[in-house]
Amino acid sequence: MRLRLLGAFLALALLATGGSWYATANADSSAHNGASAISNQAAFRAAMRKLWEDHIVWTRMVIVDVIAGTPDSDAALARLLRNQTDIGDAIKPYFGDAAGTQLTGLLRQHILIAGQLLTAAKAGDTNAFASAKAAWYANAHDIAVFLAAANDKWSLALLDDEMKMHLDQTLAEAVARFGSDWTGDVAAYDAVHVHILHMADTLSDGIIAKFPAAFAH
Repeated sequence: MRLRLLGAFLALALLATGGSWYATANADSSAHNGASAISNQAAFRAAMRKLWEDHIVWTRMVIVDVIAGTPDSDAALARLLRNQTDIGDAIKPYFGDAAGTQLTGLLRQHILIAGQLLTAAKAGDTNAFASAKAAWYANAHDIAVFLAAANDKWSLALLDDEMKMHLDQTLAEAVARFGSDWTGDVAAYDAVHVHILHMADTLSDGIIAKFPAAFAH
């Protein structure tokens, strides 16, 4: 009888120990997954910021080159257009290849229309400038509509505001540059830079909220 009681006691002790080990291991695994998710999200945000920083850096290079008439403007424009492909490719794992290609197309229009805007401004053609400006802002709205339709975590009103702010600030940068307002030019670019980081984070947050499992491991 005593032996049976002792055996039962040992069995219960082993079960208790095993249960404790399992709980500890499971907690460790959960903590590791949580840390991985945070790390993955941070890496994704950093990559998105890099893409949009490239966007404003090479936009600035094109503005400077076109106004100054330097021979490197074509190379800068080619690099800027490549950035639009990079941004489109960045959303393909989440929204599909067709959506990524469509976003690239809209962003390429954004750049090409901006080029028309600069050319018209440099030539002093006010009619062409007004037409290009209207087309530029319409394209910005099209980008906002596309993104809002792709992801319900982004509201159209928010994206419209973000895109309009980006265009307003980029236009202020170009106007200051055209006017040889070097202090204003620097201040405008600083404003562009601060805002684009905010916009990149807005896009990242929307993707992370829509696809949390993609960042879990």
